[in-house]
Amino acid sequence: MTMQIRHLMVMASNNCSASMSFSAFQTNFLGPIYGVEFVLAILGNGFAIWLLAPRGSKDRHIGIVFSLNLAVSDLCYALTLPLLVAYYAMNKNWIFGAALCKIERFLFNCNLYGSIFFITCISANRCLGIAYPFYTRGRVESKHGNFVSVGVWLLVAIFSSPVLAFSELEATKHGHECIGTALKGKLESYMPYSLFLAAFGCGLPFIITLFSYVGIARAVWKSHGLEPWEKRKVVTMVCIVIALYSISFLPYHILRNINLLNRLHKPDCKWSLRIHSAYQVTRALVALNPCIHPLLYTAVMDNVRAKLGCFQRTETPKSEEDCHL
Repeated sequence: MTMQIRHLMVMASNNCSASMSFSAFQTNFLGPIYGVEFVLAILGNGFAIWLLAPRGSKDRHIGIVFSLNLAVSDLCYALTLPLLVAYYAMNKNWIFGAALCKIERFLFNCNLYGSIFFITCISANRCLGIAYPFYTRGRVESKHGNFVSVGVWLLVAIFSSPVLAFSELEATKHGHECIGTALKGKLESYMPYSLFLAAFGCGLPFIITLFSYVGIARAVWKSHGLEPWEKRKVVTMVCIVIALYSISFLPYHILRNINLLNRLHKPDCKWSLRIHSAYQVTRALVALNPCIHPLLYTAVMDNVRAKLGCFQRTETPKSEEDCHL
């Protein structure tokens, strides 16, 4: 996969003068990748929803509520990919109409930021449950998770609503392109919105997630109720989550804005091609997250949280019923 990416980027740089050089990387790389990720995300998140869906119990753990919403968001995100697969297979010719172009881009953004925000909710909830188990016990209930989840969906819908105005069809010699950002004449107006998404839709949630998992790692490492291998397991998972965030969501937002600046200021063509190609790689990495999240978030670490709640600040273990969170 790495060799294929490098080969495509070299081809793009060597054919900088060709009119289709910018879209060549997308059609050759993103289409097939999105197809594979669609299948994996549908299977993984469909199974996660089946596991996490309520079955008669009204009082569920708040972590299950957030994990279920994350799985739903990731599943909806995956459902937007087939249109993009067809779009790139037809050499970036959008045949589905202007309205569906706007709706697809809106849903794409909604579910992208829905995933980010629910990851943040899961991270913060885990931090509170592990670092402060006695404080949260009885105070944090499933109804709070339901209220927060509704708020997250409303927030990401508001965040994504400007896409309905900016996203448009652009006529080309091959048909029509569905512009996910903005047409050239609206780029100056779109840039502040894109920077806002990078700061508040990605940067702020990343900081909260990072501090939450640092708190989890510290609480677990200091705990006397866990075996060394259990501590290493939790710390390893913390490192994996932060690494996934750092190689997908952050580069995606950074390179998207650099790519937009290149469109505005027209720097060296080969430099623009490299940035554009690197940006497409981050788009594929972002779409990879729904395939990985079921492995990381459907198991809500209840066993670790329960052990900490039973052993922290006391030498006598509580009953199994009391330890359940």
